[in-house]
Amino acid sequence: MDHPELRPRPPSPLQEIRDERFGRHGVRLLLKRDDLVHPELPGNKWRKLAPNLRAAVEAGHGALVTFGGAYSNHLRATAAAGRLLGVGTVGIVRGDELAGRPLNDSLARCVADGMRLHFVARSEYRRKAEPDVLARLVGEAGAEGAYVVPEGGSNVLALHGCAELGRELRGAADVVAVACGTGGTLAGLAAGLGPGQRALGVPVLAGGFLGAEIRSLQAAAFGGPAGEWSLAEGYDHGGYARVPERLEAFAADFGYRHVLPVERIYVAKLLWALTDLTASGAFPRGTTLAAVVTGRP
Repeated sequence: MDHPELRPRPPSPLQEIRDERFGRHGVRLLLKRDDLVHPELPGNKWRKLAPNLRAAVEAGHGALVTFGGAYSNHLRATAAAGRLLGVGTVGIVRGDELAGRPLNDSLARCVADGMRLHFVARSEYRRKAEPDVLARLVGEAGAEGAYVVPEGGSNVLALHGCAELGRELRGAADVVAVACGTGGTLAGLAAGLGPGQRALGVPVLAGGFLGAEIRSLQAAAFGGPAGEWSLAEGYDHGGYARVPERLEAFAADFGYRHVLPVERIYVAKLLWALTDLTASGAFPRGTTLAAVVTGRP
């Protein structure tokens, strides 16, 4: 983006972490500090939103409308981007039962940044990919004519933005790992990596649906499969936004050891998974891992 408030600082830095939980297995751990790429739109949020924001502004849209749950990082990032750009934002939020309740900190931040919230029934929200349902939801939210950004920001433009992340990591690591919500970051990341590298996704939601979604996203963006990638299932810790006591303790300890602010919903699950996979011998000795830090607490 040319807007001065939205200029990022890529490439984000690579930070080597000395941790005996990896070192004793002959595995080198790097952190791709994408949380530092922009002060208010860190990590994959910048990489996904920037091309969509550019398209919206160039097409003359005066507002953005997007989707998310009550704790959505994507909603917060979109609201912040709208404030910085001077563009109106509307958030269609999963769960009409939330409409009469006090806003949590995440949704309150969205409102403070100027986002207007519209709560919808979960059954309707699940059908938002259907064109007629999408049109109805956007209309009921009073957002006709707004530029529509999908949940999580994952679309063709976003994947090309995330491919740049992969290109920044070419030659730096054997395996590049990232936490996954909607799969767009992994789909783009894998496409940008070089020969001999592979991307590893750690889903933060249960359900086993991401593989098909990633293949579909890559087909739309790149015409077919792009790059080597796989998923490490089973590290969702009970579901999205669930941070049980063991995960909280792990994240606090990791942050203390390495003077790193560990975001709990995505990054903590990623680091837990890599620690566990390393201990189980999933990575041969001599492997260099790069973990993408996609956001801040």
